[in-house]
Amino acid sequence: MELRSLPADLPEQAEDAVNLITVSDKVFAAQLNIPLIHQAVTAYLAGARAGTRAQKNRSKVKGSGSKPWRQKGTGRARAGTITSPLWRGGGVTFAAKGKKDYSQKLNKKMYQSALRSIMSELIRQKRLIIIEHFSVQQPKTRDLIAKLKAMNLSNVLIVIAEMDDNLLLAARNMHQVQVKNVTSLDVVSLIKNEKVLITIQALKKIEEKLL
Repeated sequence: MELRSLPADLPEQAEDAVNLITVSDKVFAAQLNIPLIHQAVTAYLAGARAGTRAQKNRSKVKGSGSKPWRQKGTGRARAGTITSPLWRGGGVTFAAKGKKDYSQKLNKKMYQSALRSIMSELIRQKRLIIIEHFSVQQPKTRDLIAKLKAMNLSNVLIVIAEMDDNLLLAARNMHQVQVKNVTSLDVVSLIKNEKVLITIQALKKIEEKLL
């Protein structure tokens, strides 16, 4: 199949300057597989969880170890320590230990298939914008804002072949703009952004990776 690409530093509205590039149908014309995409997103988000939430059991709660009152004769329920889980401020009965692993196994071929499905759907929804080259001369946020404004883009994922420090520094203060290279590209970033701006070199690397 053929996709349209824009020359570098040119607004999206310049239809007369659009070039055509040939890409593989296996990668960019794949069938939409929502259950597989959901599984890939769930596995990615689960892997990002730290699993460090911890609670204190009765032995770790600060408090006296002496018996609050004598065993018999007071009319109250017997108690051995104020750190008991039955008491307010006491320990947790089955306390979380902060070593839980939330990661889920997802086969490499399944993850690649999910990426193919997402990339194909981005093309069908006209959310994928291909450009020859994209960069900024200085790590200035205002320069990047000006370039994106000229292309009528605000909520966008910028995918480049190799990480550009100037572009990365310029985008780090913009909460609706993400910069990724081919290696760090993930399913969540592709889905959550309104548009995906990708260079031709990055597109070819993704195609080679997913074939």
